[in-house]
Amino acid sequence: MNKTVYLILLFVFLLFLQIFVLNNINFLGYINPFLYIAFVFYFPLKENKFPILFFSFLLGLIIDFFSDSGGIHALSIITIAYLRLFFVRVFFKKLPSDYSFFNLQTEAFGKVFNYIVTLTIIHHFILFAFINFSFQNFTSVLTNTLFSSVFTLVLFFLANYIFTKEQ
Repeated sequence: MNKTVYLILLFVFLLFLQIFVLNNINFLGYINPFLYIAFVFYFPLKENKFPILFFSFLLGLIIDFFSDSGGIHALSIITIAYLRLFFVRVFFKKLPSDYSFFNLQTEAFGKVFNYIVTLTIIHHFILFAFINFSFQNFTSVLTNTLFSSVFTLVLFFLANYIFTKEQ
């Protein structure tokens, strides 16, 4: 499948999944999965950050519109979209000349795990920090970040295992 068509379908699928299914999950008041951030993980690496920042902002803004959350999804996803090249360099030791050949499925699981966990925790921490927006609720921010990150990661790795072909 063409990479552009794949990215458009992924964008639309994650958008509808988040809006119509995952936004309605609020288990025990702490667990909210935010699987839409997988778009950032699967977007091709390029030295030019404008496309990933634009599409991440658009995805976050649409989710904010349907969630009535005032821009915090857009802020949090655009932050991890901006930081992802830094973490690719840190965890995978990739240079800009390697970006066109980079694929998460071909990398070692430990590196992929660290990369995805780090970006997910950053996203969730920013998201819940702005939802609570108070130092009095800092334990609530940490609890929500921890539990929602674990649930999002379980869903991500489970979906990744189910939907990827064995190589």
